[in-house]
Amino acid sequence: MDFLMSGLAACGACLFTNPLEVVKTRMQLQGELQAPGTYQRHYRNVFHAFITIGKVDGLAALQKGLAPALLYQFLMNGIRLGTYGLAEAGGYLHTAEGTLSQPRSAAAGALAGVMGAYLGSPIYMVKTHLQAQAASEIAVGHQYKHQGMFQALSEIGQKHGLVGLWRGALGGLPRVIIGSSTQLCTFSSTKDFITQWEIFPPQSWKVALVAAMVSGIAVVLAMTPFDVVSTRLYNQPTDARGKDLTPVSILGEMSLMKMLNYFGTNGLCVQVSYTRL
Repeated sequence: MDFLMSGLAACGACLFTNPLEVVKTRMQLQGELQAPGTYQRHYRNVFHAFITIGKVDGLAALQKGLAPALLYQFLMNGIRLGTYGLAEAGGYLHTAEGTLSQPRSAAAGALAGVMGAYLGSPIYMVKTHLQAQAASEIAVGHQYKHQGMFQALSEIGQKHGLVGLWRGALGGLPRVIIGSSTQLCTFSSTKDFITQWEIFPPQSWKVALVAAMVSGIAVVLAMTPFDVVSTRLYNQPTDARGKDLTPVSILGEMSLMKMLNYFGTNGLCVQVSYTRL
């Protein structure tokens, strides 16, 4: 039941956050492997991106990739939150004194995140492809011509097999390890802190709300650079044998100077502000 409820809760949130994911994906692909000033900035900021996409691609484009996004959230968070919840309920995350163990909590969060993300990696890759698709005048990154989630999965599987479906999965794991461990560890710690200090009445919904807000800020700050890299790895074009044509690597893309060159300091702050809601 924990797995089902966790997955359904993530899907409910996804309905509202998917437009942000579309904007985020396109801003992360903008200026890929190009020096500042050498490319046209179709999306100047978050709000301009919303207006541009709605005007050129239509309002429906703000929900591109919704089907794979919902499926991914159900699989990934159902497994991630369900597994972490079982570990917490079993007492594996607490010390003999009954206090929360930060190392155990972080390790459990990372392991649970890896399990969910790796299994759902093909869905996340297709989601990225669909959300990047745009009219030629505002297109950024490689443009796949998928017609939908099932067509995309079928085409990739037929051309490149299982290896092609899980392309970019290993590159996406650092994003999930950092994000999941930070989020779940911070959430549990904040909730325990609020409960111990009796800031809100016991069992109040405000405890979970404040803990979720604090963990959300922490995970965005920790995960955003890895998220940019993951998006670019998943969206790379491939040749007939499934080999990447764009020389993007995890270490190369994770260079701080490269990140600042691609987006500017303000751009990185913007990415941080809405990577997760």
